[in-house]
Order: sequence, then C-alpha cells, then structure tokens
Amino acid sequence: MARALTIGDFSRATHLSVKTLRHYHRVGLLGPASVDPDSGYRYYSQDQIPAAQVIVRLRNLDMPVPVVKAVLAANGAAARNAIIAAHLDHLEAELARTREAVSSLRNLIDRPDTPLPVEHRTVPPTPAIGIRDVVDRPDLLSWWQGALGELHAMVRAQRLSTAGPSGGLYASEIFQHDRGEATVFIPVDGAVRTIGRVAPIVVPAAELAVVTHHGSLDDADITYGALGSYVTRHELSVDGPLREYYLRSAQDYHDPEEWQTQIGWPIFRPTGPVTRAGPRSPRRRPRSTGDPRTSRSDRPPAAWPGAH
Repeated sequence: MARALTIGDFSRATHLSVKTLRHYHRVGLLGPASVDPDSGYRYYSQDQIPAAQVIVRLRNLDMPVPVVKAVLAANGAAARNAIIAAHLDHLEAELARTREAVSSLRNLIDRPDTPLPVEHRTVPPTPAIGIRDVVDRPDLLSWWQGALGELHAMVRAQRLSTAGPSGGLYASEIFQHDRGEATVFIPVDGAVRTIGRVAPIVVPAAELAVVTHHGSLDDADITYGALGSYVTRHELSVDGPLREYYLRSAQDYHDPEEWQTQIGWPIFRPTGPVTRAGPRSPRRRPRSTGDPRTSRSDRPPAAWPGAH
C-alpha cells in the first residue's frame, strides 16, 4: 500500500510549491489522494510522484494546463506522444519566429544611415495575366503565395511568353483598414484565356518613386519606411496602390540573399528628368558580410507583401 504524504512532504519530493499544488488541485490537474474530513489536511500518494514529475517537465515546456491534462488522460503511448509532438512542433515554430524577430531587430539597429537611392520612373500600361481579389490583411500572405503560384502554372499551361518580372498592386485600404484590393500579375505577350480567377489584365500606367529592396521581405518595412519618408519629405505622394516587382524571388532563387524586389510608391510627376522605363532587369548583388542586409532567414517572403 502506497504511503500517504502530507502536502509539505509531497512538495519537497516533487519540487512543486504548496501554492502550485493548490492551484493544480483547483484546476483538476493533480489533486490529493485523500483529504482528512476532520482537519481538512490533504494527503498525496507516493504513486502520484511520477505524474507530478511529468507535469513539471511539460509545464517547463510552456504546455498549457488543458493540454497537460489531455496528455495525462491519453489512452496509450501513441495518443500521448501525438499530443506532446504537436506541442513540440508549436514550440519550434515559435522559436523560429523569435529568431526571425531578433534577426530583424538586429538588422534595424545595425542598419547604416546611408539613404537608399530613389528613382523616379514612368511605367507604361502593361498587358499581363493576373489575379485580382479583395483580401483581408491577415490572409494576404497565403493569398499572395497561392495566387503567384497559380499564375506561374497558368503561364506554362497556356504557353505564354513572359514580358517582365511578376509583380503586385496593393491598395492602401489593406494597410489602413485591414481589407482591400490586391492584384498579382505577370506581364506576358500573347492572348490570355480566362480560366477560373486567372484573367487578362492591363497593369495601369503610373509615375513611381522606386527603390530596390535586397534579400528577404521579412524586413521590407524598413525599405518602405525609407521610401515613404522620401516621398513625404519631397511632397510627392499621391493616392494609388503600392507596387512591387519581384525581380529575383523564391520562385527561382532558394537563397533569400539573392532576392531583389523593386518597390514603387505612386507620385505626381515632378519637374526634372524622369526615367522612362519599366522595372529594370536585376543585377547580381555582390555578397558583403559587412552589410547587415545580407543576413537573412531561410523562409519564404515576408509576413505579407506590400507595405509590410
């Protein structure tokens, strides 16, 4: 017969404080084996020590109490291990997000104050194959990835010739009100057949202030901030969708250091020379370990494309 332990002795044996044991009793996670009806003293059993040790380790992994209860109540090792594995996957994903956030913050802190070169560019109307939709901001990344993949597949299926890099248009409402119109496109030569949500479109002409963002889009908000500051300082900004051209993207380059994205902000045409050209062809950027922008995480493009 297992020996009864007072709550104090059980606390010392399991390294769970009396306060924690009382909490676990209240939430139904680990209650005493018996309670003296006269004194109200709670007694635990030696047989409960292994369960307490499991609870300590699961809680040290930040497993919520309801999930710990599910582990303890699981019918068999396979069911118990499945619950634990799912929580470990969640922890690994959280750890990856934390590492990316730390890397992005270090890039921001270490970023030199050298201003980014900004071009003024006239972009003519461009025939393209595209997908246009009204998108909620939290869904923008998954929509963007799926839409671009569908467009590339449709270009191959319809045997179209591409006439420029893929791109996107992102209405200001997406960022101001968390919902708005988004368009992804690939400029093409030839007749486009409408199939499903894929249709021929004409990317409208625009006057743009353009900068080139190098690397992963995880910290593209820094480049957007620099561009927004420029157009505001020069009083150039006008209403219109923000624009991106994916010159070198994850479609063709696994290494995020190789990615290049041209970011365009709509402006009114100022006096002085303007570059009359569409998105320029990418030039290979030399690697430089001294440039903090060359330190990137190996993940797909940013939490969302557009004005991150």
